[in-house]
Amino acid sequence: MNEDQREDGNGAGTLVVRLGYRGAGFAGFARQPSERTVEGELCRALEITLRREVELTCAGRTDAGVNALSQYVSLPVTDEELELDGGRLLRSLVALTPDDVSIRGLYRADAGFSARFDATSRRYRYRISSGEARPVLAWDHAWWYRGQLDVEAMGEAAACLVGEHDFKSFCKAVSAVDKPTCRFVSSLEVTRVEEAGEGLVAVDVCGNAFLHNMVRTIVGTLVEVGRGHRRPSWVADVLAACDRSAAGPCAPAMGLTFEGVEYPPSALTPWA
Repeated sequence: MNEDQREDGNGAGTLVVRLGYRGAGFAGFARQPSERTVEGELCRALEITLRREVELTCAGRTDAGVNALSQYVSLPVTDEELELDGGRLLRSLVALTPDDVSIRGLYRADAGFSARFDATSRRYRYRISSGEARPVLAWDHAWWYRGQLDVEAMGEAAACLVGEHDFKSFCKAVSAVDKPTCRFVSSLEVTRVEEAGEGLVAVDVCGNAFLHNMVRTIVGTLVEVGRGHRRPSWVADVLAACDRSAAGPCAPAMGLTFEGVEYPPSALTPWA
């Protein structure tokens, strides 16, 4: 099935899997020949359980090294499969997936439901550990930036990115060729947080959809402001340029976590 098309609704209904994963051991979400991927591991578990080949649609593909707390994946199922016991199905998938994948919930949806196209918003958090001390528990899911960051200046700079804009400057250049690059960002906040006893800088962003490397490039650009190399007003100039070379560097993948997805009310029902 082409990822750019909606699911055709040939199934009697839709199975939706909510999963999390630690991205360090994967070459991204999407299945690739001879590479270990999240989709590859989940497909293997589902194919053993359902005893057939499956094709999955995810809410948002993640790159190598990116983590997820609540990724959603959908696949059409038959009338017979709709009768499967949810508890047994969950236990089977937990047993068949590796330790760096967590099956966090199973849901039913109508035939034709798409985890990608029916999503109304997506949320990401990027974590930065700034300072000379190495992070401890955040080591594998935060960017250790060996310097101080002006969080207030970063927040001021981020304000101009909220709303509907052409984010071509924040997209991987080869991915923007002949493709629409306008997106709507509903919120973008930079705050200091404490997680498991460690102080971090968190960049939280929510929007309808995201371009390839968009969140990581936004973070890398805001860090240029936070470290004092650029004024907050510079980010508005970057946005207006519609040129990837105008923005800051792409922040490391390990600091990014796909936090969650929103769907229309009543679109998903727990699979009992």
